[in-house]
Parts: sequence; structure tokens; C-alpha cells
Amino acid sequence: MNEEIGRRVREVLAGLTPPRTQASVAETVEMTPDAFSRALSGKRGFSSIELARLAELLEVDIYWLITGAEDPHRLRVAARHDFDPTTGGRSTPTWESDLRVLEKVRLAYRQAYPGASEAPSRLPSTPDAVRTLLGEDFVRPFAARLELEAGVDVVRVHEIGTSYLLRIGGRHAVVMPTTGSWFRENWALAHELGHLAHQDLEDDVLGHSAPRPVSEERERAANAFAAELLLPEPALRRIDWRRAGPDVVADVVWSRGVSTKALANRLVSLRIAASRDVSDVLTWPTQRVLRQHPPAEPGEFDPITLRMEQAASRRFPVTLQERHREGIASGRLGAATLAWMLNVSEDSLDVDEPNPADPVEPDDLAATLGLAVP
Repeated sequence: MNEEIGRRVREVLAGLTPPRTQASVAETVEMTPDAFSRALSGKRGFSSIELARLAELLEVDIYWLITGAEDPHRLRVAARHDFDPTTGGRSTPTWESDLRVLEKVRLAYRQAYPGASEAPSRLPSTPDAVRTLLGEDFVRPFAARLELEAGVDVVRVHEIGTSYLLRIGGRHAVVMPTTGSWFRENWALAHELGHLAHQDLEDDVLGHSAPRPVSEERERAANAFAAELLLPEPALRRIDWRRAGPDVVADVVWSRGVSTKALANRLVSLRIAASRDVSDVLTWPTQRVLRQHPPAEPGEFDPITLRMEQAASRRFPVTLQERHREGIASGRLGAATLAWMLNVSEDSLDVDEPNPADPVEPDDLAATLGLAVP
């Protein structure tokens, strides 16, 4: 095995741009040049800390360095980047803190699904096909429909600063911040589905540096996908916008789960002319339009506030939580990760626990630690 690891390290070193000397790499990973040379030739093994430092320096997966195969739970990630109109560049300023959260999400999945990849996404490649799969009324139960019908999980947490599209083993998940803005959340979900449908995810692999921004062309394609998914052209053209008023705008915004800005941009892109009243009200904040023309929904409580509250709540897939509860009950998992997902203390969890005297198998212990078992 030592020879194979050394060969893989040599292959990566040979492809570095700009090139680096063995001596400089050895110094960076805190090895002597002689020890590094002997490890490359297989005459000496790398220690675990040396391999970890090499993986970080070379920006490769430590699992691959050791085994030559891709980690079945390798986390691939694509991030939404802030756009700077002055420089024209994109960045993810919260990446360092977000990475710690994404690692916790990865651990939750690795513990829940320690075996082979499960439940790959079943997402079609076109907005019309996605809408057919999810059902025309998908917007309100968007996250639940995605998980049930498309195999795409949705995680909502307050600790991150932007949205991420992940592939963990064979599972896909959208991880997004809690904002309370259901229309922004819907657009973010639809946008990420556009990237997933176009297979944009494979370019970015989680490492110690922030994911690379995708091209402007692919960002535009994802936005176009989101627009057609949430605001399909045939449905908008059935409305007589020249005679419509603020009540029509409010109805479309509410039923389609979008903002006034998104609707305004969509009408412009489709070259649909609208009345002056519609044009004026589309410049208002979304909540103002809805408060002045509230949705007619039965119930004791204000539906607008309820929708905001739902978008502001922490969320993990029910199936993921159930796998953790089962793991805790069997003694395979501890309660710490589930407590983090639910944002509660371990002591407050009301879950079945095994008899402490029951032995724990080595494979179960590895799963508890989130380690892939060969």
C-alpha cells in the first residue's frame, strides 16, 4: 500500500501548476526531504497527519490518497456567489464558517447512510417535466415534494450565509439559510434545481478553498430554469395583463410563490405588456402587495405570517431524522448529531436508547464516527 500511496502523490505533484519541488512540499507538510523521498518511493509510510497535510496542500481527497478510489461519501458542492458589480467578480464571503456547517451536514448523512449510495435524485432535465413530477400545486410544499418525488433533500439552517447544492454519496441536497422570505427560498430552490438539471455540480468539489463560481452563462441558464418552473409562460400568457390590477399581481405572487421583482422581470423577459396599475404595483415590496390584497384562505391565523414562519424555521429531511432515531435506538449512533439537527440539547431528546451493557460492533462504531467502511 505504501508504494501505491507514494505513486498517487507523485502523480499529483507532477501535475502541479506552477510546479513545486519535493523539498518545498516536504517542508510544508513538516517532513524532512529524506523522509518525504522515501515515502514517495514506498520505502516508508506516510503518517496520518502527514497524509492529512498533503491532502490539504495538494487539494485532493485523503480517502483517494489512501485507497485510490473515490470516497463513497465524498461531498461535492456548488455555492451561490455574491456578485460585485464594480469588479464583475463573484465570491462566497461566508465560506469558512459555512464549511463547518456543511461538514456537520455531511456527518449527518454519513452516519445515517453508512453503506452504499442510496436514493439518487430523479430530477428531470426540463422545468415542464419537473412541474409535472412535483404537481402543479408544488410551491407551498416545495421541499417535501422535492424529497418525496424527486429524491432531492432540503436542509434549512440559520448558521450559513448562502445556498449550497450538495452531492453526498448518491444523494443530492440543497442547504440554505433561514430567512423568513418564502419567495426568496422558492427561487433559490428552483435555481439550484436548474444547476442540478444541467449537471453543474460536478465541477466543484468540497475542499479547504471556496468552490469556484460557475460561468455567467450557466447562472443565466439556472435562472431561466427557475423562471419557467415557477412562472411558466403559458400560465402568464393566459392572463390579460393590460386589464389586470393589483389583485391579479397579488394572486400570482401568492399562488406561484414568487416576489414582485421576479414577476416583473419575467413579464419583461417574455415581452408581455402590462397595465400602468400592474407596472406600478410590481415596484412595491412583495409583502406590501399581499398586505393590501391579502390571499383569501380559510383559517384562524394570518396565512402570510404562517408562510413566513415556516420559511424561518430550521429544517432537516424527516427520513434523515428517522434514520438517526433508529441508529440511536440500536446503539449504532449517538444522539449528538440529531440534537444538532433539531437545535436542542442531547438531554432533551426523547428517543429510545439501547442497554449500555450491549456490545457495539466495530462497523457500527465506525458509522457513529461518520467513517466509510470498506
